[in-house]
Amino acid sequence: MTQISTANRVKPTKPLIEMRDISKHYGDYHALCGITLDIHEGEFFSLLGPSGCGKTTLLRVIAGFEGIDSGAVLISHQDMARVPANKRPTNMVFQSYAIFPHLSVAQNVGFGLRKSTMSKAQKEAAVAEALEMVGLKGYGARAAHALSGGQRQRVALARALILKPKVLLLDEPLSALDRKMREQMQVELIRLQRQVGITFILVTHDQEEALVMSDRIAVMFEGEIAQCDDPEILYRRPKSKRVADFIGVMNFLPATLHSHAGTIIADVAGLGEAEIAADQCPAGIPEGDALVGFRPETLTLLYDGQTATQREAAGVISEVVYYGDMTYYDVTLVGVSKPVRISMRNVFGRDVLAVGDATRVSWSAGALVVFP
Repeated sequence: MTQISTANRVKPTKPLIEMRDISKHYGDYHALCGITLDIHEGEFFSLLGPSGCGKTTLLRVIAGFEGIDSGAVLISHQDMARVPANKRPTNMVFQSYAIFPHLSVAQNVGFGLRKSTMSKAQKEAAVAEALEMVGLKGYGARAAHALSGGQRQRVALARALILKPKVLLLDEPLSALDRKMREQMQVELIRLQRQVGITFILVTHDQEEALVMSDRIAVMFEGEIAQCDDPEILYRRPKSKRVADFIGVMNFLPATLHSHAGTIIADVAGLGEAEIAADQCPAGIPEGDALVGFRPETLTLLYDGQTATQREAAGVISEVVYYGDMTYYDVTLVGVSKPVRISMRNVFGRDVLAVGDATRVSWSAGALVVFP
């Protein structure tokens, strides 16, 4: 899991985009089911979910490329119902980039200015400024077809930003790039968003991408928003098993909850009993049977001579997956048939355990999340 970046978080401001009870049908298919959502000025916001969940449809509704059956979209408190796409203060970067191969880089970037009343010198200055903004200074004369994938993506960004929209809409713009280039461009987009200070709305199905880049994330399933929160809350305190299972890797174990002297006690299969705080039950405090979730990095394997700082459970290594910097272990706990996944950072002098090794697992009650 990529480390969650919190450096780009913004303080909430007034809503720039207000969506109120938006519904959209395609025949009998209900693509958007009463979406209500505010997106703030200067925010890097992501719509995250599996294919077909409605995230791209919602982005196209904001842009004005799709109509709605009911509800309202407001930008800067103005109802967009009668405002066509080309008159809205938005611009979109498409997944395909839509670069014109027969035009130069400068001609692509300046394409949206062709009907502007700006002078030729002003247009050239605007193009040069946009290219410098995306790290392509001096590329104006280059043929668009001669660009790499990352450079094409930068040209598409420059073409969208040159019109100075209030909102930049990004429809999975990094999906065509290889992993290394994608990670580089994630950092570049964060830097660019801070630099220009406008609202970015990103559509992605990549959980790590959303966690790294966003101030807030709306997780969507089947046309509805399951949870909208900042990345850390989504990752550490998901409100449902479905959200928890979609964001990164989450282990689940059955548990029984009961109250004792005003405290909540969870008896977790394979781990034992622990006191649970109310904020560890984001969907409400259940009574009786429940499900407990925890992330792989919140458990630790104890080596010879180590003692648990909090709680300890016994298990056996059933699978080992080595990634160089990390090793992922599947550990079968006593009394539990399905193994749990535990991640350990590989440090000098620490041996990688083998399948069949007996082990001890250290765990903290604070890492647990309870679902009804």
